[in-house]
Amino acid sequence: MWRGCGGTGRFLHGVKEEGAWGKHGFTHGSEPKARDAHERHSIAVDVVAYDVPGWGVGELYLLGDRLLYHELPRAGAAAAAADGHPLVDQIQAHFRGERVSFGDVELDVEWTTPFQRGLAEALRGIPWGEVVTYGELAALAGRPNAARAAGTFCAENRFPLVVPCHRVVSVGGLGGYGSLGIDYKRRLLALEGVEL
Repeated sequence: MWRGCGGTGRFLHGVKEEGAWGKHGFTHGSEPKARDAHERHSIAVDVVAYDVPGWGVGELYLLGDRLLYHELPRAGAAAAAADGHPLVDQIQAHFRGERVSFGDVELDVEWTTPFQRGLAEALRGIPWGEVVTYGELAALAGRPNAARAAGTFCAENRFPLVVPCHRVVSVGGLGGYGSLGIDYKRRLLALEGVEL
């Protein structure tokens, strides 16, 4: 089950998982999440695990070149990590503190509403080392009164780093960061020279 900005991983590198990708995320085996057959499609997904020293192991879920889901590295994740995928190289460079653009990464956004696509595009436009508030993000996406919806989108973000929700903060402080927590968000921002 995906949980946005972190999630929980269960797959190993190099494995093609048969599963379903629908409104409710990717499922495999006997864990159907879609509510009915109209919401579910069988696909083969490449899962690529990667290691980032000092951060842990993360995973990419890919359909060809399209990113379906990205799980940030976390300590204690047990997976055989591999190098060599171009997106893995970019992610590892980011975690070394190098300015990396993920603008060329194709995302699976077919499940999103037009407003959510606007939020994703606005987030991808926030430069390295800068932050915006949830309200400012909503305004960038064309709905200035939708700060809570922007926060919900960030909390459910399937593409952290590529759609950099860590660059969105609350008016009164750092804001949340899903299952990985505020300290993780603070570390991501510190990589970019942002101290809050």
